[in-house]
Amino acid sequence: MSEDLLSKKCAPCEGGVIPFDISEIHKYQKKVDGWDISEGDEKIFFLCKKFKFENFLKSQEFVNEVGKVSEDEGHHPEISFGWGYAEIRITTHAIKGLSENDFILAAKIDKINV
Repeated sequence: MSEDLLSKKCAPCEGGVIPFDISEIHKYQKKVDGWDISEGDEKIFFLCKKFKFENFLKSQEFVNEVGKVSEDEGHHPEISFGWGYAEIRITTHAIKGLSENDFILAAKIDKINV
């Protein structure tokens, strides 16, 4: 994981910024561990990762911590969870693609301990 991402704060994004192209995405993907790239509707790229836990309560605790980090950063992922897992999908909706903010949030999510 890249320490430079952990030291940064997500910048407010209201649009008007060009999303990363695939080469920039792959450059940043090397800075976060275990995050995959997926392509959604309208060719919008997402950062995705599935986390495993020993039970439902641990999954819920993790999701609650992701919520706190997301609020602190002003950047909110899509989250689904259930017994023993949580799935996180991150993109910058305002630009319909990935930006440095997405990788900053991914790095900070990876630091959550529950």
